[in-house]
Amino acid sequence: MIRHILLIKFKNETLLEQIQELMDLFVAIPSKVEGVESVEWGKNNSPEGKNKDYTHSVFMTFVDEQGRQNYLPHPEHDALKAVFRPILEDIIVFDYAVV
Repeated sequence: MIRHILLIKFKNETLLEQIQELMDLFVAIPSKVEGVESVEWGKNNSPEGKNKDYTHSVFMTFVDEQGRQNYLPHPEHDALKAVFRPILEDIIVFDYAVV
């Protein structure tokens, strides 16, 4: 099992509707890409103030390495990137194998 974590900082001018469109695309991925087990989406609500302007997170679970390899070149991933890139200020991507 592989976890895929995205920490997202949107451009200041990003509209809520654009974020919602992106979220809808992300949460639909498990039904469209073989090997993607689940997708969670959330907005930062930590009271600690240490998020460094990253406001949203995506937490994906791949069944295995093959699931990740199915996702990365998949047309649905490309569709996400087409919506994502124009509104993205910065992103941190972190993957790890569950042991």
